[in-house]
Amino acid sequence: MDPEFAVKVITVSASGALAPGPLTAATTISGVKGGWKAGLSVAVGHTIVELPLVVAIAYGLSEVLSNQAFRFVLGLSGGAFMLFFGLLTLKGSLKADVEIRSGETIRGPVLTGAALSLFNPLFIMWWLGVGSPLIAEALLEGFTGILVFYATHVWLDYIWLIFIAAAGSFSRLDVRIYRLILATLALILIYFGFSMLTATVLR
Repeated sequence: MDPEFAVKVITVSASGALAPGPLTAATTISGVKGGWKAGLSVAVGHTIVELPLVVAIAYGLSEVLSNQAFRFVLGLSGGAFMLFFGLLTLKGSLKADVEIRSGETIRGPVLTGAALSLFNPLFIMWWLGVGSPLIAEALLEGFTGILVFYATHVWLDYIWLIFIAAAGSFSRLDVRIYRLILATLALILIYFGFSMLTATVLR
């Protein structure tokens, strides 16, 4: 995998993985009782939903990527979505927090990870909007590229969710550092969005 593409995948993935949301909140709750193993289980449940989604998107894209018009539209929409999520992440970094509610877990951490991924519209939107152009780029190396791409992406989910569960409480994290990390990722995501739009238009 091209080093620059790997950096892009890691940065874009981190912006999604570290964003506050129901999965992070549920992992915090599960971690109080189950420790780091609960975070691992939530990540496994998340992967059960995410990996088939990535393969499904890749399979659909592989059929139409030879169409230049489609690639142009994909480049424009992907760049626009990266800008959108970058700005959304930047806004969220100013007030990043996780609201903990007792009803966030769903009968076991694996099922929790799967359900909160499957029924999260932002998760699906992220993959369709931001993830699709990355998948298309990985497809240049065939489905081996997809597997390498997903491995480059998914380890961040595992590290973050295990860390959150091991912490036992989101409140133990230094919120200022967390917000700074989110803001930095947001700016890089905005840069990648502009780059993708520019490359698509000038292609």
